[in-house]
Amino acid sequence: LVFALEGGQPIGGWKKYEVSQYTLRVDEHDHDKAKEVHLFSVDRPHMRAFHCSWFALFCAFLIWFSISPLLSQIRDDLDISNEDIWTSSLASLQGALFMRFLLGPLCHKFGPRVLFSIVLCLASIITACTGLIENGEHLIILRLGIGMAGSCVVMTHYWSNSMFTRDVIGTVNGLCTGWGNMGGGITQLLVGSLLYPTFRTYVFDGDTEMAWRTVCLIPAATAFVTAIIIFYISDDCPLGNYRELKKHKSMPEVSATEKLWAGAKNFNAWLLFIQYACSFGVELTMNNAASLYFRDEFGLSVEAAAAIASVCGSLNLFARGLGGFISDMSMKSFGMRGRLWVHTVFLLAEGALVLVFSKVETMTSSIIIMIAFSFFVQAAEGSTFGIVPYVDPANTGSITGIVGAGGSTGAIGFGMAFRQLGYGDAFFIMGCAIMGTSLLSVIISI
Repeated sequence: LVFALEGGQPIGGWKKYEVSQYTLRVDEHDHDKAKEVHLFSVDRPHMRAFHCSWFALFCAFLIWFSISPLLSQIRDDLDISNEDIWTSSLASLQGALFMRFLLGPLCHKFGPRVLFSIVLCLASIITACTGLIENGEHLIILRLGIGMAGSCVVMTHYWSNSMFTRDVIGTVNGLCTGWGNMGGGITQLLVGSLLYPTFRTYVFDGDTEMAWRTVCLIPAATAFVTAIIIFYISDDCPLGNYRELKKHKSMPEVSATEKLWAGAKNFNAWLLFIQYACSFGVELTMNNAASLYFRDEFGLSVEAAAAIASVCGSLNLFARGLGGFISDMSMKSFGMRGRLWVHTVFLLAEGALVLVFSKVETMTSSIIIMIAFSFFVQAAEGSTFGIVPYVDPANTGSITGIVGAGGSTGAIGFGMAFRQLGYGDAFFIMGCAIMGTSLLSVIISI
């Protein structure tokens, strides 16, 4: 037998499934990756991994932002300054940033399933400790730890790339990460508008502090159980789990350090890193800022502000997947230039609408413009990861980690603007940055 490695995937030797066992059409010359998607199937290995990856990411975002709709109440109950509130949000992003750089190369070595389960379990345990915070320092440390949940998007992208061919990867990545990211919006509604008022009114007889101290146990437990389940019911790639493949000598050992260095040397990866900072970075910022914005600017209750803020993340139901689908269709008609054109248009539209948002003064106008720019934010995210698999196929995990880290980096930068400036000025800077980075598409060469 001859063994080789391309993009972290094995070729030749033992494999867990025969081609006749697949329920999707596959490319036998590309590690048995699927050439189509059947959304209502949960068959192993392709569609089982598809549904496990998006739901696990959904749970990761559920816990990552579970505390966000509660921040204004925590601020009031513990007398925490606005600066500490924003510092805690920056800490949660920094936790994700470091882990994204680390996990991309590690996916090549250990596979996405194991890493997904470990990170999600650890982040769930830390989320369950929300009720122990007593001051701003505790809040910052807690959110730094919970931030590792945000790195799970790296495993989602890697898992998708391991299971599906590049012809459909824009759509697949868009759907998996879009539905997963939707957890950041749903948690605003679930925790802020449903669980928190229920705990406050019916469990603790109006005690707001006891309500927010206990409510995060629900999403934490959900994520922990999910992490255990996906470990046992899914596969790392169409040919099986990495540990099994290595045991049967069907997959060689790889160096995570070499993979990281190979990705870091790619100039296109860093251009996409900057652009992703202005798409996913904006979404992360809105997950932290939207509820605070509507409560501070328009005097809404925690429940009402959280309900409105949930709209941003909820658009992931279709917007990110649609962005990836349009990117795939453009590839078929115009090649890689088509993907880049679509990507640039999404970023330009996003930036223009954020600039408009920075100037609106009424709540109705704010909601309408927020919905419009959120659509383009998520469409641009989808188009980004329609491009990523083509940057360096042999080091897709490392490239994914680098580009994904751009989202956290952008959110940290924008978060610092919100920490120091008023909402209007911060959104204006954000809009200008987005429009400026859209022009980088001109020098991307793939």
